[in-house]
Amino acid sequence: MLGFRPFRPGQRSRKRAIRALLIRHGAEKTPEGRSLRLLREWLSPAQRTQFAAKGYFEAVGCDTGKQYRIYAGAMTNVCEVDKRGRPTQGLCFLPLGELPIGDVMLSQKIALESCESRALEVARRFPPTGFMFRRNRLLG
Repeated sequence: MLGFRPFRPGQRSRKRAIRALLIRHGAEKTPEGRSLRLLREWLSPAQRTQFAAKGYFEAVGCDTGKQYRIYAGAMTNVCEVDKRGRPTQGLCFLPLGELPIGDVMLSQKIALESCESRALEVARRFPPTGFMFRRNRLLG
């Protein structure tokens, strides 16, 4: 049985403790774990910090310079954001095949940063809602 003690100021955050526990028990050896590790390796330091803290990271489109936020998830997890950081449009596009979440997110990042116009051609658009883009899906 696991016992949790309240965290005192200066101790590791609950998220880091849970991540350390999962890593200790082999989560990084699963396809999901390996895909998230690969994603973290491809993220810039700022994106990595943002993903770990907020459960999403932002990428800049190569053609338009627009800002896109990629949330943890495999579909309906991308949104265009305005200059104030508010979602303006939801986008759904993903690679073919059944891939782990980290691989899907990495392909979305690469697509937006290297062939934005093609990604937008195939993307389905939808109005962004708070329900779709929750910050509590921390995987980073």
